[in-house]
Amino acid sequence: MVQLDLDFIKKKRIKLGLSLQEMANRMGFKNGSTYLKYEQGSYSFKADHLPTLSLELDCNIADFFTQNVAKIEIINREGSVNNDPS
Repeated sequence: MVQLDLDFIKKKRIKLGLSLQEMANRMGFKNGSTYLKYEQGSYSFKADHLPTLSLELDCNIADFFTQNVAKIEIINREGSVNNDPS
């Protein structure tokens, strides 16, 4: 499943030295706390947010997405757990 990498977005903002309020202003939100809710996943970024977000964070839209692959735990005969990412 492909999903937004909110950690990437936060790290990129911090690396560029942008405050929550600066990002809110650039994204057209009233205040930093509103932007924070998007960055934390309380609100979902909409498709029309992504071009502005990529411009402000100086990256490609594709950089925002990650593939979430669940780890499958396999219990072997001895009862210990092996993580198998396949």
